[in-house]
Amino acid sequence: MNPGQRVKSVQFTANSLSVDLVDGSTVTVPLARFPRLLNANPSQLANWQISGGGYGIHWPEIDEDLSTQPQQ
Repeated sequence: MNPGQRVKSVQFTANSLSVDLVDGSTVTVPLARFPRLLNANPSQLANWQISGGGYGIHWPEIDEDLSTQPQQ
């Protein structure tokens, strides 16, 4: 695992999710890829936690998990 790919922060727009990584890069993806996030209210979106040793994001209220690590 690349230590630079750990999650630093998460932001939302009406249509996208952006994840800032500790290496200074930002990954932005359309919310349409994640129906639970797309249908969540702003309060639920704001309630996220870093998980998976720093390589994941968890939203407990909507039971959604994302990872910064590539799928194998």
